[in-house]
Amino acid sequence: MANWKRIYDNTVQDFIFKNELADEWQLVLQHKTLFDLPTKSLAEQIAGRRKSKKKLPLWHQTKGIVYPPALNLEQSSSQATALFKAALLKTETRQENLVDLTGGFGVDSFFFSKSFKSVLYVESNKDLVEWVQHNHKLLGASNIQHICTTAEAFISTNKHTGVFYLDPARRDANAKKIFKLSDCTPDVTQLQELLFTRSEVVLLKASPLLDIQQGLRELPHTKVVIALSVDNEMKELLFLAQNRFYGTPQIRAVDLDWSGAVRSEFVFTTEQEANAQASFSEPLQYLYEANAAILKAGAFKLIGQQFNVHKLAPNTHLYTSGQHIKDFPGRTFSVEVLNPTEKQIKELLPDRRAHTTVRNYPLTAPQLMKKLNLQEGGEKFVLGFSGANKKYISIGTRIVGD
Repeated sequence: MANWKRIYDNTVQDFIFKNELADEWQLVLQHKTLFDLPTKSLAEQIAGRRKSKKKLPLWHQTKGIVYPPALNLEQSSSQATALFKAALLKTETRQENLVDLTGGFGVDSFFFSKSFKSVLYVESNKDLVEWVQHNHKLLGASNIQHICTTAEAFISTNKHTGVFYLDPARRDANAKKIFKLSDCTPDVTQLQELLFTRSEVVLLKASPLLDIQQGLRELPHTKVVIALSVDNEMKELLFLAQNRFYGTPQIRAVDLDWSGAVRSEFVFTTEQEANAQASFSEPLQYLYEANAAILKAGAFKLIGQQFNVHKLAPNTHLYTSGQHIKDFPGRTFSVEVLNPTEKQIKELLPDRRAHTTVRNYPLTAPQLMKKLNLQEGGEKFVLGFSGANKKYISIGTRIVGD
């Protein structure tokens, strides 16, 4: 980014703040440069700040922040998940020092600096290091040292000890997404034994699409696996590995709100899930959809057993009960009608609007909406799913505030 130091000039920042909701690419069409900066650079800053409003509220409200290209911002942790990881490591180790081997936009490093005496931020992108160093100073983090090198080079040439954190790059040379840990950069499967000579604890952030059992095979010393969602959307899969740990890993399904507060947590082991007994029923008065973290963690039988709700079918991850079960970790729906007639659809959805979701159903949600001639919106919910004996469409209302 040319002349990037001009970006935190007060006049430029006033312009960025003022134009947060503007179409930034119109600036590119209308002007070649503004404030001695290419308008493309200003457009990136406006877009970056807008995207940070929900994801990184501290960055969004701080004047003078320099944002990286969209891909770096997209791949960075959110403020909510970074707060969670900092709190997690504070309870899991007595170490005072942390090394973030894949620094990126520096969000995790910043929040780690609130829990550790010192943090080493390691990043191979020179421009990114400079921007993050500026941002950290602006945000008041004085105990972070910034080092421009690769994780592999740092490990081979430095003897630092402490907790190690890695968020490996999950794109190959052709920008294609990859998920297997051994295909990521750096390859933690090759580094883990060396890391354990300097630390008792390593925390790895993996793709939320990674198969948990595959991850456990690649990281045999894993003590805890955390499926981490924010507002019921899967964000991160975390592997907390401990040197010489050979026991049964604990699996935690955690859902946060956007402030970083824990909304729900479900803890279990794969053995408990394997030994759980699912009960089955055709749909009753209430339907339950477990949150994204629980579905990712794979607690399909255990969640039903512990909350005394019935599964609809072995491969349908929806649950049902005749009585309302409060505090179920996910979404709860009150069924108004099953397999409605056209007349009932008109009565319940006079504006032909509803929110639609499907589970183990032959149509996608958009296809089901098209079939029923519905538009997205309104207050009612349409669920398409398979029971043990037949397929169902349910129209109902979501119960909130349990």
